[in-house]
Amino acid sequence: MKIFNIVQDKQKSLRMKSSSIAKEDIETYKSLGLEMLDYLKMSQDDELAEKYHIQPGIGLAAPQINKNIRLIAIYIKEENKEISYVLANPIIVSKSIKESYLINGEGCLSVPKKHEGYVYRSYKITIEAYSYLDDKMITFKAKDLLAIALQHEIDHLDGILYYDHIDKLEPFKIKDSAIAL
Repeated sequence: MKIFNIVQDKQKSLRMKSSSIAKEDIETYKSLGLEMLDYLKMSQDDELAEKYHIQPGIGLAAPQINKNIRLIAIYIKEENKEISYVLANPIIVSKSIKESYLINGEGCLSVPKKHEGYVYRSYKITIEAYSYLDDKMITFKAKDLLAIALQHEIDHLDGILYYDHIDKLEPFKIKDSAIAL
């Protein structure tokens, strides 16, 4: 298992827009994407996370490991299921008007300091990407926590951090129609 050195939010490279992975280079990044997924799985194992001094995370974008390419990994372990994605060049092709937010706020492996406030994101999205787990282009719909995680990681590919979305004047303002998760 690979232990990554996670780039912190003060590093300029985290604010850069990442380059798309050329079609002919897709296979070149497969092992890196799978290592990112393994890292997330390890981070959610209490014993391993403590042993290797890593924070738990559900998403990781290549810029967070100092690679400015459009590559993300997601791993969400729920009671009866595991959700895994390793995606190259992910794009959001549609999003709902309805928004959602995490009641406890968002966090990030690259942001050591807690930033208080709600981050509003689309409740439902449709993603198009090359999936390393399927070895082909896929289009899929996501909602709830998965949609939030995907939007968070795709933001990293554009140099955006979660706290950029927090209302500076009213960080805990609740939007009437938003769904709290």
